[in-house]
Amino acid sequence: MAHIELNNDLPGIRGLMAFRPETERPLNLLAETLLRDDNNSLSRGERELIATYVSYLNDCFFCQNVHGALAGHYLKCNTDEIDEIKNNFNSVNISTKLKALLDIAASVQKGGKHVSGEQIAVAKNARASDVEIHDTVLIAAAFCMFNRYVDGLATWAPQDRQFYVNRAPQRAEEGYLASVFK
Repeated sequence: MAHIELNNDLPGIRGLMAFRPETERPLNLLAETLLRDDNNSLSRGERELIATYVSYLNDCFFCQNVHGALAGHYLKCNTDEIDEIKNNFNSVNISTKLKALLDIAASVQKGGKHVSGEQIAVAKNARASDVEIHDTVLIAAAFCMFNRYVDGLATWAPQDRQFYVNRAPQRAEEGYLASVFK
């Protein structure tokens, strides 16, 4: 049960947004821009994977499963493959650039000052653009906020991970500005 009375039975951030609808639009607009905007050289799947990884590092069950399911949907991989990436992205078959960006995201999760010039150089050597590095840092920072919002108020989350996988195609179609989890 959430720490406060939300007056709804929606899971995770959806329940919080229904409780304070005036915050829903700006938060969803940020997620929509960061994760779905087509004017980005990182794919939707790669950006969702960054959000998933940061949510995993923050131990936010709801967010890592929502965004992990979306990453899997976009990248055409299953929950086990997403779990492998979360557990040790350096040992899986993803691009060197994405590995460098996930490393930066992990540093942001610890605190912004943990990002090093060496990490940026590695990312740039892997052909990450300044925009991709910028967006990685912003996605990681935003998901630290989202994760703390969800877990700080002790929202509930469906424990069956297939729930998130089943909803991913609809979420991918509708985006973050549409009402979901009705």
